[in-house]
Amino acid sequence: MTRKERLLATMRGETVDRPAVNFYEIGGFIVNPEDKDPYNVYNSPDWRALLEMADNQTDIIRMMSPVRQNSHMAWEHDKHESEIERYLKSEEWEEGDSRFHRITYEIKGRKLTALTRRQKHLDTIWTTEHLIKDREDVLAYLDLPDEVFSETFDCAPLFLEDKKLGDRGLVMIDTEDPVCAVASLFPIEEFALFAFMEADLCHKLLEKHARIIQARTEKISELMPGFLWRIYGPEYVTPPFFPANLFDDYVVKYDAPMIEAIHANGGFARVHVHGNVKEVIPAIVDMGADAIDPLEPPPHGNLELAEARKLYGDKLVLFGNIEIADIENMPTDQFRKVVQKSIEDGTRGEGRGFVLMPSASPYGRDISDLTLANYSKMVNQVMKTVIR
Repeated sequence: MTRKERLLATMRGETVDRPAVNFYEIGGFIVNPEDKDPYNVYNSPDWRALLEMADNQTDIIRMMSPVRQNSHMAWEHDKHESEIERYLKSEEWEEGDSRFHRITYEIKGRKLTALTRRQKHLDTIWTTEHLIKDREDVLAYLDLPDEVFSETFDCAPLFLEDKKLGDRGLVMIDTEDPVCAVASLFPIEEFALFAFMEADLCHKLLEKHARIIQARTEKISELMPGFLWRIYGPEYVTPPFFPANLFDDYVVKYDAPMIEAIHANGGFARVHVHGNVKEVIPAIVDMGADAIDPLEPPPHGNLELAEARKLYGDKLVLFGNIEIADIENMPTDQFRKVVQKSIEDGTRGEGRGFVLMPSASPYGRDISDLTLANYSKMVNQVMKTVIR
């Protein structure tokens, strides 16, 4: 099978020649190792071999957004500037080894500010100041007209990338859900407290973002029928921060309509949930998801892959089960056994499908020989596997 055929057959629950193997963000994000920007970690020579391995040997799933294509960060809003400039001021500057970005909303005389920091040697963005500090900030934020969050779409780059990939893989549409949009406005502990103490107000925030996200999902699903999607955000409402019985209220209520819109045009919905999923995976199944990732093994998660395959493998394609910490730190002989166990547990008995995948990827400039060897071992072990 070609790599694209294998991935599509996996999503459809059809027989494949071997399990797919995917490096998640590596090969998932579109990066340019030739870009000399000092904040581009991928121009480090250390990354060359790993990027080439992902491109040439893995079943590629490109994570992309139709909203803006000048970044690999999903769904950066390309808002109508004439409207947003009435409320929003954006500043960016460099200091030391870091690039800072501050946004300030001014709503009826009240200012809401958020600050992010990105360092030259790390491909990640840290939020050092969250937008919402108190209840009055929530009320001010709710006063923002929906037009401030309006979006324009350009699907052409996604179709172009899909054509460029050819038989090597497929494009996946990447989107947050309403709980992600709302929870990221707060520090995580304060969001949990707010959701418990101010449930009605929290739902008003969720509904505000759901109007935008649902409309976007319906429109893009129509424009790009049959594509794979990844929905991220449900992990905000999982143990230990939230009891599982609240997952329906804060996730299913808003994500099920997204999945329905994706399915209406023949697409597939993959739900991204780190950590403890054992208590919420029945709800993920019930809301119609086609797949789940990254199914982290204990102690990072709380559901063994073999149990997930046995209980939910007929409903869900299971992605993941390899911890990035093991890739970066575990001796290769020992890592081979971990990989082999994941392959066996993910393919044992009847099930819709399994994709071997890490929980994350390195985000620094340096890629050690051990890390490279362990990524190679993932590919080699899969290539030896024949599904019977």
